[in-house]
Amino acid sequence: MNGRALVCARLGVPEDLELADVATPDPGPGEVVVAVSHVGLNFHDTLIIAGTHVVRPEPPFSPGSEYAGTVVAVGEGVTSVRPGDRVTGNEEYGCARDSVLVRADRVSAVPDRVTDRQAAAILVAYSTAYHALVQRAGLRAGETLAVLGAAGGVGSAAVDVGNLLGARVIAGASTPERAESARRHGAHETFSYRGDGDAKTAIKELTGGAGADVVFDPVGGAVAEAAVRAVAWGGRYLVVGFASGGIPRVGLNIPLVKGSAVVGVFWGEFVRRDRAAQERNLRQIFDWAAAGRLRHHVHDVLPLEEGPRALRELADGRVRGKLLLRAGGPAG
Repeated sequence: MNGRALVCARLGVPEDLELADVATPDPGPGEVVVAVSHVGLNFHDTLIIAGTHVVRPEPPFSPGSEYAGTVVAVGEGVTSVRPGDRVTGNEEYGCARDSVLVRADRVSAVPDRVTDRQAAAILVAYSTAYHALVQRAGLRAGETLAVLGAAGGVGSAAVDVGNLLGARVIAGASTPERAESARRHGAHETFSYRGDGDAKTAIKELTGGAGADVVFDPVGGAVAEAAVRAVAWGGRYLVVGFASGGIPRVGLNIPLVKGSAVVGVFWGEFVRRDRAAQERNLRQIFDWAAAGRLRHHVHDVLPLEEGPRALRELADGRVRGKLLLRAGGPAG
């Protein structure tokens, strides 16, 4: 049986991607085949197809790092799931297709009260935000959290999780319009940063000069170099990513005089090293979703064949919240 796959046949831009017919794989020992209903896209997908991400697969390959769907076949020795189970999972790439072949120990069960659309929309962004704020920053109720890139997928998730953890959330974005969308997502205060020093000035003003206890930064670049100076005494600066394309140069004298910490957030490696902790995190996130407590925003759901347009919107910064592709599997 054949299915469809969005294929990067050569490194380049989203418009270079092709839709191709591919054979549905057979599972080997310890593997499962999942009929994919929804694929979650992230900014790093645009970097992988360009060959500028730290993960650099050789073409041909499919982009897409998260999915939700239904198990249709299991390999020898698999007892954790069975055909008919609804699951979600994350791979470094390869998920933008009608079916995926993955290791059974890399899928997570989706509760009945959570839809496939929800699962694909929240898996990576919310897991990253939760891991960053809980395991890496130790965010406490009543602390101030400043989120950069707050209108994007992982940024808006950090705003949401920060709220649920009881923090006062200050959301920053590149334009006033994007900042306002973060306010609608639950931020208590917002600011925009066009100039290099805007982030520092705004965070300082909104905290009465004290600075933020935690800064969540998926942006990097010049904005980061300014914002790291707005961390409070004893605060934590979370290095989540570099969506701006620039890796900031931060003098170590800054955390020295602030008694602060610069903390790396590498969610993918965390999952590889402590799968049990990730499953606990995901249970909490799914509990919030099932109870209707998440404000996750789905920017759009496009058919698989419109993957190039979807990734172009991501590359150009036009996405607010999460962008999904609809694949051929049954939607739960």
